[in-house]
Amino acid sequence: MQGKIKNLTEAAERIKVAVNSNERIIIYADSDADGICSAVILQDVLKNLGATPVAVAFPNREEDGYGINQKALEFLKPHAPALFITLDLGIGNIKEVEQANALGFEVIIIDHHQVLEKVPDAKVVVDPQQAGDESGMQYLCNAGIVFTLAQELLPAMPELLRRSLVELAALATISDMVPQISENVQIISEGLRSLPGTVRPGLKAFLQLLPSADPQTHMKIIGAMNSAESLHFSNDAFKLLTLSDAAECRELAEDLLSRVRLKQMRIEAILQDVEQRISRKGNDPIIFEGDPAWKLILAGMVASIIAQKYQKPTFIFKKMDAESAGSVRSLKEGQNSVEAMKSCKDLLITYGGHPKASGFRIKNENLEQFKARLEEYFKGTRT
Repeated sequence: MQGKIKNLTEAAERIKVAVNSNERIIIYADSDADGICSAVILQDVLKNLGATPVAVAFPNREEDGYGINQKALEFLKPHAPALFITLDLGIGNIKEVEQANALGFEVIIIDHHQVLEKVPDAKVVVDPQQAGDESGMQYLCNAGIVFTLAQELLPAMPELLRRSLVELAALATISDMVPQISENVQIISEGLRSLPGTVRPGLKAFLQLLPSADPQTHMKIIGAMNSAESLHFSNDAFKLLTLSDAAECRELAEDLLSRVRLKQMRIEAILQDVEQRISRKGNDPIIFEGDPAWKLILAGMVASIIAQKYQKPTFIFKKMDAESAGSVRSLKEGQNSVEAMKSCKDLLITYGGHPKASGFRIKNENLEQFKARLEEYFKGTRT
């Protein structure tokens, strides 16, 4: 029988203390559908408890970097002291958590990514991947963990609220491509069953704009959420999911759906470019391609498609002036992208994620050495 996620009760108790003491609370979440849904779930629960976060912030991976970063700490510093809750990020931010502590923040990390060297020195760390967690719930996406936390915070949760939150958890679970087993099956089943009758104005707007009989409606909603790039730590998908005005919701939903079409055209252009480059090369053990013109937000989708087609670990990155940042997909069993990058950690600024889906940031001067060492690493995992 599965147990409780390590430190989940401690996180809930600390959050309750903050609510009851009128402490300032910050939510800092990743900018993909999993992070956005996590932030909406937590904010909804906090409001039901009688608290409103002083800030809900999302990093722009291209401009700000992944996870907790210097720009984010500078942006949020005026709110210190505060309870600083990270969602779908933070487990790899050893140095940044120390800096947050020094600024007067008390950090709670809620993440589901692989632990790298050690667990950051946060007040509470909730991550089923950490040592000593015997819950067996490593398969949950971050919104699944936050949904579990929500039930800990509101044990007598109103049914209407529960249905509204499980819809978000279901969309995040599908989006993050975590294994569809155990609780995930239940979350997806319950959430998709509830979705057509949703009371959330933002989701209602999507349903009014999309064909009612389309079995892929939920995938189109996920695509629209993932099309919202974060600017100045604000995210339009989060805004849509927390708005109450129907007309505003419809306008924003239309905008996000139109961004999906533009995004698909850009992805197709990058795919053609990558395919041409691959055709000019030999049978390398990995695919490693980058370009200044490619948008970082598209790298994950491109890497997924290429990795699926060629069945090779795929590194797709945007090359900037001094640094490059990218996404990694490694789909074969036994080919762990995080462990591969851990073997090159001396070359990397940051890295992390899941064995099959991860990301990195590196100085351009180290790119060629990074590629060579990755090729050497993956030569031993070919099947």
